[in-house]
Amino acid sequence: MKLKSIYINIGLILLLSCFSCKDSYQKLLKSSDYDLKFTKAKEYYNKGDYIKAIPLFEELIGVLKGTKDVEDLYYFYPYCYYGQGDYEFAAYYFKNFIEFYPRSQRAEDARFMIAYCYYKMSPISSLDQDNSYKTIEALQFFADSYPHSEQIGECNELIDELRAKLEEKAYNGAKLYFDMKNYQAATTSFDNLLLDFPETKRQEQVQFLILQAYYFYADNSIEDKQEERFEKAVESYLSFINKYPEGKYIREAERIYLDSLEKLEELQKKIN
Repeated sequence: MKLKSIYINIGLILLLSCFSCKDSYQKLLKSSDYDLKFTKAKEYYNKGDYIKAIPLFEELIGVLKGTKDVEDLYYFYPYCYYGQGDYEFAAYYFKNFIEFYPRSQRAEDARFMIAYCYYKMSPISSLDQDNSYKTIEALQFFADSYPHSEQIGECNELIDELRAKLEEKAYNGAKLYFDMKNYQAATTSFDNLLLDFPETKRQEQVQFLILQAYYFYADNSIEDKQEERFEKAVESYLSFINKYPEGKYIREAERIYLDSLEKLEELQKKIN
C-alpha cells in the first residue's frame, strides 16, 4: 500500500508540474517582456522544443522588425519548421530570409537549406518526381551561386542520388510498356532514357531491350507494316553490335537479327 501511495504522489507531482509548466508558458506568451521572450525562444530552439519556439519567433519578428536582432529570428525561424519535419514551410521561410538578407553571411546556408528541404520532400522513385526535378534545379543553382562552398561535394552527391532515382523511374516506366507488349511506346521511352541519362550503367541492357522491342513490334504487326519494322530491328541490331560486339546479349541479339533478315526475305518474295 505504501508503494502504491508513493506512485500516486509521484504522479500527482508530475501532473502538477506539467500544469505549472503549461501555465508558465501561457504567461510568457501574454508577457510584454520581449527580452525574456527572445531568451526563451532561443532556449526552446536549442532544446528542440520547436512547438513552443515558433509562436515566440513569430511575435518577435513583428515586434523587433528593423532591429539588429531580427536577422537571427528570421534565420532560426525556418529551422524550427525544419526540425519538425515541415520541409515545405521551412523552404518557404528560408526563401524569405534570403529576400530580406541577400548579403548576409548566412545566405549561403539558407540557399542550401532551400534545396535540402526540397530533397527531403522528394518521393520514392515509383511516385511523381516533379519535386526531384525541382530539387536538382535548386541544388544546381546553389552550386552555380557558391562554386567554392564547402557543401559542393554534398550538393553533387545529392544530385547524383536524385538523377539515379529519376533514371530508375524512367527505366521502370519503359520496362512496363515492354512487359505490357506496347513495344512502340517502349522503344520511345527507352530511347528517351538514353538521351536523358547517357552515363547510365544500364546502357547495354537498354539497347538490347530496344532491339527486342523493335523485333516484337514488327513480328506482331500487320503484314503491310512488317517490312519497314523488321528493317528497323535490323538497324537496331547493327547499332547494338557496333557498341557491344562482345556483350552478354550477343547471342540473343544475333538470333533476332538473323530471324529479322529471314522474315524480310520472305516478305520480299511475297511482293515479287
